[in-house]
Amino acid sequence: MAEITAALVKELREMTSAGMMDCKKALSETDGDIEKAVDLLREKGLGKAAKKADRLASEGLVNVCVEPDFKVATVSEINAETDFVAKNEGFINLTKDATLHIQASGVQDVQELMKTTINGTVFEEYFASKVATIGENLVVRRFATIKAGTNGVVNGYVHSNGRVGVIIAASCDSEKTAQASADFIRNLCMHAAAMKPSFLSYSGLDLDFVEKENIAIKADIEKENEELRRLKKPLKRIPLYVSKLQLTPAVMEQAKKDMEEELKAQGKPEKIWDKIIPGQLERFIADNTQLDQQLALLSQFYVMDDKKTVEQVVEEKAKELGGKIELVEYVRFELGEGLEKRGCDFASEVADQLK
Repeated sequence: MAEITAALVKELREMTSAGMMDCKKALSETDGDIEKAVDLLREKGLGKAAKKADRLASEGLVNVCVEPDFKVATVSEINAETDFVAKNEGFINLTKDATLHIQASGVQDVQELMKTTINGTVFEEYFASKVATIGENLVVRRFATIKAGTNGVVNGYVHSNGRVGVIIAASCDSEKTAQASADFIRNLCMHAAAMKPSFLSYSGLDLDFVEKENIAIKADIEKENEELRRLKKPLKRIPLYVSKLQLTPAVMEQAKKDMEEELKAQGKPEKIWDKIIPGQLERFIADNTQLDQQLALLSQFYVMDDKKTVEQVVEEKAKELGGKIELVEYVRFELGEGLEKRGCDFASEVADQLK
């Protein structure tokens, strides 16, 4: 049996927001495996999705550079130790110059970047001189470049605080459509900056992950319904599924049959079913794709028109321009994503409460 330390309980509690004793019990039941403990808590409706956003440690800036012809865009994240330095003009200029250099040199990773030459100096030496001048440890953490190609367009957006940057590329039927859609692509980048999709399409999700989330989302709603029931308020509908990955032809066929049976029971004439069922199927898909709406850009409801999904507004924009638009690449950086803060004295506080 693995030792369930106070620090481990603290970590699980921060990841899930579950109660302290619930965290300890979950760790005991999973022999100290924190990932399994997260899943167990979520299956019981006791914990939120594991997030590290509240434990991010790095400061710095995310920067986006887009070429004037909308054929190449680069997003970068360069870290500093403090927010004070992140607001320093010298550091701001460094992030802009470095991003422009990354785009121009076409490098693929940080190691390759360090060997390039900028202003007649090896980049590694250039960057070290900036560290010495600014007086803090600085790190080029990551970057990505998208090239749109023929009949393609790419645009980007960086939020005013420099903490979130997005670039999106689309493939179009013609250069005319590509250039005409550049501003629209930037609006989609703004949407992604705010709504935080992890994937371009639901097809990027792993089915095992989807099945696990299906259990957790149901548990969360069941817990909410317990409180709504106590307050004598309308209950939330519990979905059968959470992603289009689960909506196989067999599932959709069964849903249609169920709708037909319901219409028959209601005494609706069969001749009008074809006018009712398409709308009901759309509602069925919307109700059973909650995970897609959280994580997949194309499945999210568009912030500028929340009655339509991003996929629908892309189709409408293409029709308006008389062409075709297909989103093909998407990159979103949020400052400090995935980095953790140093431990604090809270572990000892937890230990005292567990005695």
